[in-house]
Amino acid sequence: MDKDQVAEILTEIGILLELKGENPFKTRAYANAARTLETLGEPLERIIAEERLGSFKGIGEALQKKITELATTGKLAYYDELKASFPPGLFEMLQIPGVGPKKVKVLYEKLGIKNVAELEAACKAGKVAALDGFGEKTQAKICEGINFRRNYASRHLLVSALSASEPILEVLREHPDVIRCSSAGSLRRYKEVVGDVDFLVSSKKPAQVIEFFVTQPGVASVSAKGETKATVILTGGIQADLRVVSDAEFPFALAYFTGSKEHNIVMRQRAIQRGLRLNEYGLFKSKEETRDPKLLVTCQTEEEIFEKLGLAYVPPELREDHGEFDAAEKGNIPRLLEWTELRGSLHNHSNWSDGHDTLEQVAEHMQGLGCDYWAITDHSKSSFQAHGLDPARLREQLKQVKKVNQRLADEGADFRLLTGSEVDILKDKVDFEDDLLAELDVVVASLHAGFSQNESDNTKRLIRAAQNPHVHMLGHLTGRLLLEREGYKVNQQAVIDACAETGTWIELNANPYRFDMDWRLWPYAKSKGVKCVINCDAHRVEHAGFLRLGAGIARKGWLEKKDVINTLPLDKLLKELKRKRER
Repeated sequence: MDKDQVAEILTEIGILLELKGENPFKTRAYANAARTLETLGEPLERIIAEERLGSFKGIGEALQKKITELATTGKLAYYDELKASFPPGLFEMLQIPGVGPKKVKVLYEKLGIKNVAELEAACKAGKVAALDGFGEKTQAKICEGINFRRNYASRHLLVSALSASEPILEVLREHPDVIRCSSAGSLRRYKEVVGDVDFLVSSKKPAQVIEFFVTQPGVASVSAKGETKATVILTGGIQADLRVVSDAEFPFALAYFTGSKEHNIVMRQRAIQRGLRLNEYGLFKSKEETRDPKLLVTCQTEEEIFEKLGLAYVPPELREDHGEFDAAEKGNIPRLLEWTELRGSLHNHSNWSDGHDTLEQVAEHMQGLGCDYWAITDHSKSSFQAHGLDPARLREQLKQVKKVNQRLADEGADFRLLTGSEVDILKDKVDFEDDLLAELDVVVASLHAGFSQNESDNTKRLIRAAQNPHVHMLGHLTGRLLLEREGYKVNQQAVIDACAETGTWIELNANPYRFDMDWRLWPYAKSKGVKCVINCDAHRVEHAGFLRLGAGIARKGWLEKKDVINTLPLDKLLKELKRKRER
């Protein structure tokens, strides 16, 4: 096991011990050890081999033995026995928002609740509210959490769908009997959450393609298999449908199965207005439903279909009936952002707070990717749970960043780490004083705690932060976690208006659990002149890949290169960073 896998098990042991009612110092010891491993700047196996594990704070002899056993054998008898002592349904209960180990322990001991189904029944019977420390509000929130997870049980994050589908799409492209192929549906439209995955292939030998598809390594089970269609469950539980059509039908099927439903309705109506009929089989010279090849209006591509209906081509991301038809009629479809136009990210973390990598590791990795810059914006002091930096530690970090940049300059590298902070937005101010903020290249202001059920209070706090001349951008505007929790209540339009007045940017947080601010609001922000910053909010160097995801969501929000600040080269970016403070 590598350090992250070992850390994950140590974290789980800590949770199990908390469920068991062990001494809190003991449970925290495992959590602290996990944190130590996650932030190691070198391979765990080397540390173990050199017998240096005991030199790290908080890792005593007992933990050394457990970590060594996990790292070298991949197993730990202590963990297996501890886990077996609890019903497996308790872990499922921990996935409900607001239900932590302490609450699960009480529910299990006082009511004998062993799974989510029993918990829901107890809530409906009013038994949970009667427990000390719970009450009606907590019971209601637990019910909301259960319903939330149930409603999204068959939904999947975009990144999960991409990870499961892209390897299959690549092998389909290489198959000798495949002429053309593509993903379709909400995945191709780059929706932040998808239900299933759609593949479309054109071929003269559909049976061979179907058989090849259902036998791929990524296929966990086959639900249905016909001559031209197959339905499978991919590893990870995502359903995938493959349709095989003739190459003449391919562009029409691709447009139809890409959707959205609302977009397709308007497309069909436009066809009817022109005396045509559009469906998944073609565009026909008929007012009636037909598949008569003699009536087919030949189109080799989707672009030609749009042209025949008097429209400029609409990229898949925009096909939501959210203004694309008016723009396409007028020839005003923008040239959407390409992810390769991004030069770096302005909101990221290192192992100085809750990130996993050192400043040197971050700089080396991002330089290797070809980035121009990468901002280090570790948490401020109020985010104590994320090991936020106090002013003294932040100033020490600035010195270390300067050293890294000097070394890079001496080596002739065309890359720079930017200094910064993700400062908490407190009730009536941000977490650091203005004199310290003025020393930083980049300041991101975010709500992390204390947000209210009152929309007005949250909105005022965000607007107040935007009015600070040292705050360059607002981070993850609603705090939502897709498929896990709703965002806090905030009047986003009012915040956008305030950002327009103050010259403050708004982040498109590219973490696949966030994608916050939502794509539906970016056209309004764009109309007000508010600039977007696509940020990885990276906690590991591999999170740099989130730039691609963020760019896809930005495209869905109609954003162009000129709308996104971090498409600028370093010299122009530095000028824009100074502009806010000079207003």
